[in-house]
Amino acid sequence: MIQHKKFYIDGKWIDPLDGRGFDVIDPSTEEVSARISLGGKADTDRAVAAARAAFPHWAANPPTERLAAVQRIQNVYEKRAEEMAKAISLEMGAPIDWACGAQTVAGSGVINDFIKSFKTFEFLREAGPRSPRTRISFHPVGVAALITPWNWPMNQITLKVIPALLAGCSMVLKPSEIAPLSALLFAEIVEEAGLPAGVFNLVNGDGGGVGSQLSAHEDVDMVSFTGSTRAGIAISSAAAATLKKVCLELGGNGANLIFADAGEKTIHSGTRRVFNNSGQSCNSPARMLVERSIYKDAVEIARRVAEKTVVASAHEAGSHIGPVVSAAQFDKIQDLIETGIKEGARLVAGGPGRPADLKKGYFVRPTVFADVEPGMRVQSEEIFGPVITIMPFDSEEQAIKIANDTLYGLTNYIQTADEERRKRLAFALRSGMVETNTDPIGPDAFFGGVGFSGRARECGHWGIEEFLDAKAISGWPA
Repeated sequence: MIQHKKFYIDGKWIDPLDGRGFDVIDPSTEEVSARISLGGKADTDRAVAAARAAFPHWAANPPTERLAAVQRIQNVYEKRAEEMAKAISLEMGAPIDWACGAQTVAGSGVINDFIKSFKTFEFLREAGPRSPRTRISFHPVGVAALITPWNWPMNQITLKVIPALLAGCSMVLKPSEIAPLSALLFAEIVEEAGLPAGVFNLVNGDGGGVGSQLSAHEDVDMVSFTGSTRAGIAISSAAAATLKKVCLELGGNGANLIFADAGEKTIHSGTRRVFNNSGQSCNSPARMLVERSIYKDAVEIARRVAEKTVVASAHEAGSHIGPVVSAAQFDKIQDLIETGIKEGARLVAGGPGRPADLKKGYFVRPTVFADVEPGMRVQSEEIFGPVITIMPFDSEEQAIKIANDTLYGLTNYIQTADEERRKRLAFALRSGMVETNTDPIGPDAFFGGVGFSGRARECGHWGIEEFLDAKAISGWPA
């Protein structure tokens, strides 16, 4: 069993001042795989003090030096990629091949994209043609608290740590306590890359402890959080007293609008995308809305995809999906599946319980519900598991109404061969992102939503600007 009870504070691995033990559970076996410490207020205060002391020097470093530091992190990260994949697979149940590919590569991809964006980033800009003697300058916000989730651990950590470093912020990272091993390894990577002491600090803890302490801390200038909407609301409330900047990337309940002219492949790919990562992605297209003329065929295709999706241990090689992350997550998904049946949705594939050949582990059967009605919990709540709901629609207007009937607004999806329809729908759907015809959103755009999905703008120059304050300066020489 792994023992990793220290925190990384002020450039050193140190014992907690106010810690308590916490078991990390392997979701494939339900057995304890590691033991860490959860910090208390004294640990939070010590990490924030280290970040506060390091901030002036780091902020004053020229951008070229900050870029060089991030490039060193990238080099070490790639060297230790195999270790990272094993850590992610063990802590959150990503099958090892998926962990080696999508999960670990997501982190290196984010770092590389930020390096490219930063090379053309302007910290001093003209205000506009009507203000020839006014300039807009950008300055680091200060000490940033970074609170990250378990579902895409390296993607989310790099989406916060890297732009914060490039912007000139110092930071305290609190990763998810149920999947902390990848974050501890990332701290080792940062240490090996030679960042100045105190610029990057890591304290393990839970939301009610270290998370809430960072959110309310008077020496923290900004909180960047990815996680549930419920926690995001709590963080906003805690941060309000000190008027710190808050950046929230929260849940989603995306709709995938499939028209009859889109072709069967979009139904196959849309269903598989929901099951990827065992359904644990906030931008999952979990609500499939299908034009009625192809609805029956779509339900059948989704059923076949679900029944062909293999579920197995994260420790086995292959293209299967693994368990969900925890007992709490498993129980929540089971409750929603059983509620969907009780509310009258038609169960097409999957259902309650584990797959028949798996007696232990947090494994969920890939599940398809058809004939779902507005207002059902499986339609209105973010399930965050390998569960897809399918509803028919008869017109564009009805499809838009159903898609927008949610508190969330992260990503929506459109599948149609009609270019004008695609444009109309893209403008009509209420979300921060709209992906059309399986064409991914480019690296120069942001990742973020509206409404109960939060309003973070991560990735590209948008992600760097999240960690900067803008200043208007008059009287600049023409």
